[in-house]
Amino acid sequence: MQGWLLVSLACGVDRLVGDPRWCLHPVVVMGWLTSRLRQVVETLAGDRGWALRLGGGAITLVLVVGSGGLGWGLEHLAMVSRGPVQVIAWLALLIALASALAGKSLEQGVQAVLDHLDDLPEARRKLGWIVGRDTADLDRSAILRALAETASENGVDGLFAPLFWMLVGAGLWAINPAWPGPLSLAWAFKAASTLDSMLGYRRGKLAWLGTAGARLDDLLVWLPCRLVALTLPLASGQSLGKALPRCGPTLRKALKEGAADPSPNAGVSQAAYALVGQVQLGGANRYGGQIKVKPILGAGLPPPDAAAIGELLAMGQRLEQTWLVAAALLLALPAVGIFITKTLS
Repeated sequence: MQGWLLVSLACGVDRLVGDPRWCLHPVVVMGWLTSRLRQVVETLAGDRGWALRLGGGAITLVLVVGSGGLGWGLEHLAMVSRGPVQVIAWLALLIALASALAGKSLEQGVQAVLDHLDDLPEARRKLGWIVGRDTADLDRSAILRALAETASENGVDGLFAPLFWMLVGAGLWAINPAWPGPLSLAWAFKAASTLDSMLGYRRGKLAWLGTAGARLDDLLVWLPCRLVALTLPLASGQSLGKALPRCGPTLRKALKEGAADPSPNAGVSQAAYALVGQVQLGGANRYGGQIKVKPILGAGLPPPDAAAIGELLAMGQRLEQTWLVAAALLLALPAVGIFITKTLS
């Protein structure tokens, strides 16, 4: 349970502290390295598509393996060191894990916009910090829809996907403490996510250069996204007896409604939050001056208001706790089995 306890503490640190702006964030370092590697690859590859794809694959390999390896190294240091060095290593490990979670920062970004809804120019400016769409001409209802959509999509990308890989790492530790653990897998995931956010665009050279990182990010988010869609009803605030029967139907409907979205994950995550949160999402958005029409999710439900957005964020907090409890039970099963076997024998 050592890995689970570390992950749980990291979730607590994230909720209490978030991402202080005065502290150098690992993702900033990953972004800086991505920019440098991109310059090198584009200089060498020129306009040759095959060379850009190969270079993009090399960037992905270097950043993902390197980030995961650094995380593994810090884990190893915490395991083998003694005395004050060990204390410092475990504290660094805890802080590094918390930095891979974006629950608090997502809430702060959304709340900053909600706090300025009576000042639309300022609300649009702050919204532009957390969404990719054009915000200059959005009215109040469009701002609220953008907030609901980023709360649902980034709730998966920024919180539940890294949390999933942390818990997988905790499971690997339970098998063999020498294997890659929570930080190694979390930083490898964050590297792929950083590559997708910086290079994963279908325009210019990035149409070739960003392919590897974008596909890897899609792959690593695929299962956590569907687990969120399956388990989100458990965080709806209803009793277990009422929420549990909704899990399967919510997943099936989210998969169906989200299938029209060009992203294999964004549509599914937004559909799940729309269905459980009882709001309608989707529609036309403008990106770089070009209009893109996303599928309507939760058709016929009311549009999101400030209270509904607050509930979407609250559902994320409750689901995070649900996942931690479920992981603890799964990790405890082998010990329970051994205890029962010894008792019976």
